[in-house]
Amino acid sequence: MTTSPALLPAPRAILFDLDGTLADTAPDLAAAVNWLRTERGLEPAPYAILRPTASAGARGMIGAAFGLAPGDAGFEELRQAWFDRYQSAIAVHSTLFGGVIELLDGIRAAGMEWGIVTNKASRFTDPLIPQIGLAHAGCIVSGDTTAHSKPHPAPLLEGARRLGVAPGDCWYVGDDLRDVQAGQAAGMITVACAWGYCGSIEPSTWGADYLLDTPADLLETLRSLIAAATQHESTVQV
Repeated sequence: MTTSPALLPAPRAILFDLDGTLADTAPDLAAAVNWLRTERGLEPAPYAILRPTASAGARGMIGAAFGLAPGDAGFEELRQAWFDRYQSAIAVHSTLFGGVIELLDGIRAAGMEWGIVTNKASRFTDPLIPQIGLAHAGCIVSGDTTAHSKPHPAPLLEGARRLGVAPGDCWYVGDDLRDVQAGQAAGMITVACAWGYCGSIEPSTWGADYLLDTPADLLETLRSLIAAATQHESTVQV
């Protein structure tokens, strides 16, 4: 945690990244890229290598599994094939992270709104969300909902607009440096979730307002802020 809770007001809404933040989707993402390897006569890539790249989508998975980057010969063909394979088996092993259900229930019980802002394209987000138990999200903004994707702030600003909350009253929670950059650009408090995939850059260097280890830590932080605000109001009234 990089900022004292006492210095921050409780938010009116929480916006979440999806892959690596609310949901552990890496098993199905990795299975899709390893299917491509097997189809081409290659051994499956180790899951330990693929998992940290999950938040980077096709770019991360194909980079880790095949050593190719956007613009390289063969990358686009693999990308389209990976998309098709992943869409055909999108929620076989994907689940919510432990503590996420309790976190979302706690957010609602506190009278806050919550929504999802992901770089995942809507062709994947729309079928995945109901299958993993997130259909009650207050808003869903996919990677192709706005003209820009994260780290641009446009998707986060659209999420706040859909929830009817000012960006400054929102927090954004994610497991990638892009999430923190997008949240800061949108004028939101940012939370780096160390329980996610996090990639190759150490989360403590991202400059997030909070760095938290579990969904339960986030819920506890929110409850502490609410309690502090309530106590402050009582003191003022007295």
